[in-house]
Order: sequence, then structure tokens, then C-alpha cells
Amino acid sequence: MKQTIAVYPGSFDPPTNGHLDIISRASCIFSKVIVAVSDNSTKNPSFSIDDRFTMLKEATKGMRGVETDIFSGLLVNYVRRKKATVIIRGLRAVSDFEYEFQMALMNRRLNKKIETVFLMPDESYTYISSSLIKQVARLGGTMEGLVPRSVERFLKEKK
Repeated sequence: MKQTIAVYPGSFDPPTNGHLDIISRASCIFSKVIVAVSDNSTKNPSFSIDDRFTMLKEATKGMRGVETDIFSGLLVNYVRRKKATVIIRGLRAVSDFEYEFQMALMNRRLNKKIETVFLMPDESYTYISSSLIKQVARLGGTMEGLVPRSVERFLKEKK
């Protein structure tokens, strides 16, 4: 049986239940899923890279075949170093598609041996985004059902 390693990259600022749904779905398809927190210099995250990594590590604890990591630089180089052949991307709505499609084509151009697989979260998570979660948390809204409990603690401390 062929072992296929997939990388699910993102800023995860913070991780949401939508992210966890994608991770869970990917772990049923691939033998190993590396959830890679991006240290992207073009974004201005609310949480440090270490906090985002910690939140993801706690949230994915106990998920079979899932590991967490931090990366910076070109994604295809990281994927190659990890001996992975698949990049996982989540699509919530049609609005996500154009950007994700461009990235997938660029990644294919940079390394033809790496495929991008798009997964849709459960419909109950299609409206959730990290930006929206941070806004609701700042305004004192409930996080129940939107983020893992461990992430909820980080959000409450951040207020």
C-alpha cells in the first residue's frame, strides 16, 4: 500500500473548527497529514507563530496520522523536504476558488510532482473564517462550536 503524505498549510490565526474538519477529512484519505503553520511575512497575524502552533498541536492531539509543524519560505520547497506529494486546501465558497486556483497552478508550475487537493468543510463551517472569529471574540460573542476549547482560551486571553 502506497504511503501518501499531504501538507495542509495555513496561517491558522486562529485555528477554527472548519480547519479541524478539513484536517479530519484529509486524515481519512492520506496516510499522513502535516498541518504546517506558515510564518508568512506578508500577513500581520494576531497570534505569534508559537501560539498558533500550540493551538493546532492541542486541537489535533489524538488525531491519527496528523502532525503539526512550522514553515517559512516557498511551500513547494517545504512539501518536497517533507517528502509529501499533496497540498491540501480548503474551499468554503466560490469566493475562495479564484485565489486557491491561482496558487495551485503556480505550485504545479514550480513542481509538477506535487498535486493540490481541494476539500470542502462540512456545510456548518462554510461561513467560518479566522478573521470573523477574531472579530466576534473581540466583541464578546460566543465561540461555542466555532473553535476548539483550547483556541477559545487563547482568544479570551487576547481580549
